Amino acid sequence: MKIVITGGAGFIGSNIAEELSKEKDNEIIIVDDLSTGKMANIRKFNRSTNINFVRGSITDLNLLKGVFKDTDYVFHQAAIPSVPRSVKDPIASNNANINGTLNVLVAAKDCDVKKVVYASSSSVYGDTPELPKREDMTPNPLSPYAVTKLLGEYYCNVFNDIYGLKTVSLRYFNVYGPRQDPYSDYAAVIPKFINRVSENKPPVIYGDGEQTRDFTFVKDVVKANVLAAKSDAGGVYNIANGNRISINELANMIMKLMGNNLTPMHEDPREGDVKHSLADISRAKKNLGYEPMYNLEEGLRETIKWFDLGKPV
Repeated sequence: MKIVITGGAGFIGSNIAEELSKEKDNEIIIVDDLSTGKMANIRKFNRSTNINFVRGSITDLNLLKGVFKDTDYVFHQAAIPSVPRSVKDPIASNNANINGTLNVLVAAKDCDVKKVVYASSSSVYGDTPELPKREDMTPNPLSPYAVTKLLGEYYCNVFNDIYGLKTVSLRYFNVYGPRQDPYSDYAAVIPKFINRVSENKPPVIYGDGEQTRDFTFVKDVVKANVLAAKSDAGGVYNIANGNRISINELANMIMKLMGNNLTPMHEDPREGDVKHSLADISRAKKNLGYEPMYNLEEGLRETIKWFDLGKPV
């Protein structure tokens, strides 16, 4: 199969690329402008004969049409993936996440791509009090980033219904794992915690730390993407672990696993962050055959090991 991964030099995209490259009959093209992705993420397997890298942006429709020719599947991971960053610069998030996604869908339609698997986000649910979050709940986005992800889902549905382009949207819940960047100002909580504890610095928690999250190991997300591409299923699916933990408990677990007992620092809550998050993954189990392989402790052990052995560049 010919497979294109937008954002394939990023955290999740590079993990998808690595897994799919193991099938030597696959021809894989990574499209990334390296605005947030890194060549270091794909360096170890980029020399594989079945992987090609194209430096370019999803805002370039003509580029996408050229790359998508004769493509079977597109895994659309490219985005500006940050709630705080979208609050600071909503126009940039709109251009990349909405206009870019529309370009991906237009190019896929024009090139007769079999299916587009779209990376959405649990942030579309917002702070609705009902838990767990189900796909049939009314979205309530609280940030520009969440709005862009929800509109991407709507575009996927429209292209499926009007143009016959098969699409599926996966709502990721707090993905973590190897290759996640801890150094960005907008880095996710787990790599930041691991990085600070490794430097004997206390974890920084925004708010009281009693907010809860459903953390998903990246290898489970990779599995979900592959299942979604191969299945006949369309629509929207939660991809998560199906369990939640408070940020205070997370900090303590990471410190225990790393053998370092520190007192976390607390700072003001961040704009756009939701208080609680937990996924109902029964629909993905039923329609995609998705089943998480890693609990949080197992995933954290693998992540900590990766940070220890191969610190990000």
